[in-house]
Amino acid sequence: MTLLAALHQDDDLADAVVTADGAMSRHELLERASRVAAEIAGAPIVAVDATPTAATIVAITGALLAGVPVVPIPPDAGELEREHILRDSRATLLPITDKSKISGTSPGTDAALVLYTSGTTGPPKGVVISRAAIAADLDALAAAWDWTADDTLVHGLPLFHVHGLVLGVLGPLRLGSRLVHTGRPAPEAYAKAAGTLYFGVPTVWSRIAAAPGAARALASARLLVSGSAPLPVPVFEALAELTGQAPVERYGMTETLITVSARADGERRPGHVGLPLPGITTRLVDESGAVLPADGTTIGHLQLRGPTLLDGYLDGAGGIRPPVLDDGWFPTGDVATIGPDGWHRIVGRASTDLIKTGGYRVGAGEVEDALLLHPAVREAAVIGTAHPDLGEQITAYVVAGPVTPDELIAFVAERLAVHKRPRIVRLVPELPRNAMGKVQKKLLGTP
Repeated sequence: MTLLAALHQDDDLADAVVTADGAMSRHELLERASRVAAEIAGAPIVAVDATPTAATIVAITGALLAGVPVVPIPPDAGELEREHILRDSRATLLPITDKSKISGTSPGTDAALVLYTSGTTGPPKGVVISRAAIAADLDALAAAWDWTADDTLVHGLPLFHVHGLVLGVLGPLRLGSRLVHTGRPAPEAYAKAAGTLYFGVPTVWSRIAAAPGAARALASARLLVSGSAPLPVPVFEALAELTGQAPVERYGMTETLITVSARADGERRPGHVGLPLPGITTRLVDESGAVLPADGTTIGHLQLRGPTLLDGYLDGAGGIRPPVLDDGWFPTGDVATIGPDGWHRIVGRASTDLIKTGGYRVGAGEVEDALLLHPAVREAAVIGTAHPDLGEQITAYVVAGPVTPDELIAFVAERLAVHKRPRIVRLVPELPRNAMGKVQKKLLGTP
């Protein structure tokens, strides 16, 4: 089966793929994407501005048809972030106006996507995801969620990460379900879409739960899926009450795709993300690497292995740096508990430097680096602080000369994606440090 098997099916709908700027049949999408594929044939790697439009879906589909790895660029990426992605990936930006300028090095014959993700320090890293990994993940999710060609998938998620792109676009193009992308994930747009399967991040579901009319309109849906960050228990409970069904939570990351999920025909537990998908095995280890018991209470570092893992990270020189594994196990960087029945609960990051805000994962180091570019800033430390809607908000503690918090927020927003800007900037005389001079972030915000 080819990765995008549904594109080649005989049965077709005039509105198989619906976006805010129009509708396409799958055959129309195949025709348009084939033209893109012919244009870029032989290119080692391409990039696309991943706006929530039909053009993005056509371009990415065309690259996959051509066997050319594609790099989706966030449409709100700031100047520094955009330049880094293009420089690091060596990708040619679509559309190609001069084929003589095509350059770059292919990250591999099976590579499908290079997704940039924030780490705990430095600029985002290019994660190389293979066609085989995507196919394995989508087939496993189809089994877990009873996801079929009879479904209509509705979401308004960005098209440059796993949730919105791999699951939200490539899923329908592999499994044959109809796709409705709402442009923005507004409650009223979800309510009008008449889907059977809905995707959202906790911020989206929080806003839907706060709009009872919109939430009740989803009562006829078959499945409400939440991911990218933990779903607050009050939101879980409100959705269950308003829609008549509890949401399905799942767990994953860019490097592993989706690996753990509740099942369509099974139990859904608030605060838990379910069981490993077919082909995925997980374990907990302590700081020394010793395996911990799956007793539902012991917290450990979550590791996993299976067919959905990344090929590696781009090294900025045209090669791939393989992931560092622990005897074949991938260390997720998250801490969790696993119950005797296999149910997983994600406790949080092992580090304080990865912030989950509104469904995005933002590295504190990247925001700190941007702040330090301001001539008035001498030191900066960024953490996530609790926020009722976003889960966490980006909060910066800054040692600086004459400058206002609003000026620094705007400064970062001009250089990084808007969702990476600090929502709060606190000007302080100094940062707390230990004897080795390292900033003690756990002391920030305390009296």
